[in-house]
Amino acid sequence: MTIPKVIRDFLKVEKFDKIVFIPLEDGKVMITNKPIPVSELFGLLKHRKPKQPVSVEKMESKIHKRRAERGKNVEL
Repeated sequence: MTIPKVIRDFLKVEKFDKIVFIPLEDGKVMITNKPIPVSELFGLLKHRKPKQPVSVEKMESKIHKRRAERGKNVEL
């Protein structure tokens, strides 16, 4: 992945540094170069927890549908 220089400078990221992408509740993604303890991430995605378990078939169907919507209609 190519990260623009202005962002690399802001994060103080250098060659071979690791960065972390953290999905937030509002659909945005936080990018950081600092390790974040797992305890801080606990419960971050509670809002996405399904009410009932989802079958593998339903998951595959949803994945196929999303790929098709994005123009990447790939057979599973």
